[in-house]
Amino acid sequence: MPDGREPHTIRTLSGINDVPAEQWDACAGADLPDFNPFVSHAFLAALENSSSACAETGWTPCHMVVEGSDGKLAACAPLYLKGHSYGEYVFDWAWADAYQRAGGRYYPKLLCAVPFSPVTGPRILIRDGENREGLRSTLFAAMIQFATKHDLSSVHVNFCTDTEWQQARQAGLLQRLGTQFHWKNKGYTDFDDFLAALSSRKRKTIRRERREATGQEVTLRTLRGDEIKERHWDAMYRFYLDTSNRKWGEPYLNRAFFSALGNEMKDRVVLFVAEDETQNPVAAALNILGGDCLYGRYWGSLDDYRFLHFEACYYRAIDFAIEHRLSRVEAGAQGEHKLARGYTPHPTYSAHWMLDSGFFSAVERFLDVERDHVSGEMTELSALSPFRRTQKHAPEKSP
Repeated sequence: MPDGREPHTIRTLSGINDVPAEQWDACAGADLPDFNPFVSHAFLAALENSSSACAETGWTPCHMVVEGSDGKLAACAPLYLKGHSYGEYVFDWAWADAYQRAGGRYYPKLLCAVPFSPVTGPRILIRDGENREGLRSTLFAAMIQFATKHDLSSVHVNFCTDTEWQQARQAGLLQRLGTQFHWKNKGYTDFDDFLAALSSRKRKTIRRERREATGQEVTLRTLRGDEIKERHWDAMYRFYLDTSNRKWGEPYLNRAFFSALGNEMKDRVVLFVAEDETQNPVAAALNILGGDCLYGRYWGSLDDYRFLHFEACYYRAIDFAIEHRLSRVEAGAQGEHKLARGYTPHPTYSAHWMLDSGFFSAVERFLDVERDHVSGEMTELSALSPFRRTQKHAPEKSP
């Protein structure tokens, strides 16, 4: 049994296709019940092969792999040289501005993350049977060494797991805390069973929203696998562009990505589509199915349909999770409006290291204050939970 003392070789790759999919996915835990599809070879390849994540878009792949003496991957990590801070959802624009005003060069930086995906999951992927703690320490140290060697301003590990977050601190990285809203399945038998756990006023509100959402001459369908055609991807891309242009001005993903996703991960795509009376899609919500979680990713519509966003993105996701006995729904970044719909606050984690010692100390002081603020905010938000007092959900504890 490996004990962490076996010889290993660490190297960086210029693209995800430089490593066999089966070896990467063996480290990513593709066969595990709680598999996170966003760190799969297929998802990362869809981003790179479509040129959504590439040097030209400011995401230069430099994935780090650890190979054993047998030539097989023992561990790996999705890494990118970033020329900006777009598409990360852990915001460091103020850090970049302060460092550059002080005469430093913030970009490029080294980022360990999944592009455009504010989804918590493992960032140090380790093959079963390997020394997990030892290999995490090895890769955190290798990231810092890589950044130092190439004079990069910083290393960032975004949306990592709690375990990785704690070990990153031991490796010398700073800890940052964030918040998302997740729905937890408490063994509900159906949607009405979930509603029964809410206060009377919230139950009535949600029932009214669902009635109005589906009473607008639209039909909602759940599509999976081969049911999703290219015409659906055409529509989803139009919806995505509309939402992107209204929210942040420039879309991160191109049309080719959606086809690649449908081809390579069709068994994990769950598309809630709203159609008009001619069966033309007028709105849709794109979700990715993990081992024990439904991840909401993109939404858009051609018109302003009352409450349809809540129905397609939140309530249908809950229906799906209950039916398929999933433990939770993660509906993406931000959005306190999710709280009233049964999604409760949960911590997210990131870790950061700066080459410049003065800059490191300044960020450390900021994060000490910010963590206290975020923890307090989660407590306050939990007090606004829609669940009845006996069902009140507290936020997950954070160190």
